[in-house]
Amino acid sequence: MAEVLKRRIGPGLLTAYGIGVIVGAGIYVLVGAVAGAAGIWAPLAFLLAGLVAAPSALSYAELSTRIPEAAGEAAYVEQGLGLHWLAVGVGLAIVVAGTVSAAAVLRGGTGYLAAAGNLPFVPLLVALGAGLVAVAALGVLESLAFAAVLTAVELLGLGLVVYAGLQAAPTPDWTRPAPVPLAGLGVAAVLAFFAFIGFEDMVNMAEEVAEPARTLPRAILVALGVTTLIYAAVSIVTVRAVPVADLAASDRPLALVWERGTGGSAAFLSLIAGAAALNGVLAQVVMAARVLFGLGRRAPRLSVFHHAHPRLGTPVLATLVVGAAVIAGALALPVATLAGATSVVLLMVFALVNLSLIALKRRAPDAPFRVPAWVPWAGLVTSLAALALSFGGLA
Repeated sequence: MAEVLKRRIGPGLLTAYGIGVIVGAGIYVLVGAVAGAAGIWAPLAFLLAGLVAAPSALSYAELSTRIPEAAGEAAYVEQGLGLHWLAVGVGLAIVVAGTVSAAAVLRGGTGYLAAAGNLPFVPLLVALGAGLVAVAALGVLESLAFAAVLTAVELLGLGLVVYAGLQAAPTPDWTRPAPVPLAGLGVAAVLAFFAFIGFEDMVNMAEEVAEPARTLPRAILVALGVTTLIYAAVSIVTVRAVPVADLAASDRPLALVWERGTGGSAAFLSLIAGAAALNGVLAQVVMAARVLFGLGRRAPRLSVFHHAHPRLGTPVLATLVVGAAVIAGALALPVATLAGATSVVLLMVFALVNLSLIALKRRAPDAPFRVPAWVPWAGLVTSLAALALSFGGLA
């Protein structure tokens, strides 16, 4: 078995991967839960979540040029803070977060597809999960090319949602908005943060990216900027077109927008939402397997995962283990529980990653791509603030 991954990813595919995993991570399945917590102010929750994510994304962009490795977060923490045990723990946390995230999206996406085709939920979930794991094991170029096609499909679906939402008559919730629910807004922002995760996945593809120091920062920033604009448009038209109570009670909120705006069936939109979810699942499985591969280099007890298939060039064992855990998680837990758990884990990791960059900048200011010194401090503060909101909401 080989111990080197193949560098087959260019800037276009990496950016498409980033957009796909971020958009596929939640907008189709989470906007209802966010509206349930924040009401008509759901778009504000998405904006707050984007503001929390932005400085950390910039920190990741610099770190990806300093340390272009799989299991990026583990490498950043080990080199920045000098704590091997913490670095391995962070890497394992990213694997868990990616696995739980994929499980949440697989469950939500299966719900859309099962409703559209009147199919049994559990067999469909298992079949879809197994198929995506097979694609992930086949090859990174094949995985990302398939993901790029799914990204185009999901963006088309979101464009249709925006169109339909603008055709619908505004709801009373929209025309007579209630006061901002501060406690609910904090919980909603943490949930909405789940819809922005994905940029951190991109750095874990570093060992398979051609010219990573040049390509990774640009791809991360473009992907986050594009998805922020998409979320702003989609969340605004959604709460404008559909009563908040209906959104909160639905497991297919964007289909409601289409039905309200056009009066027609949203079955095709359910298929598009399913494609978006599959994209998110595939991207997270690919990422989590690479993190396990990278951890195998650092932790002797995980060395069994530091092997790539000699012909496929992918970490097959790591992919199969992650895939099995994703399917099991999707069968066991509801979407909101999975999303909330993922957000908390990633906010903790983001705080440590920003702290690591602060330490690295003090020791070695120069880097191929640099952000201002205040950026990781802002990332640290916003991550900790969002964590406090999260725990406050859970309490």
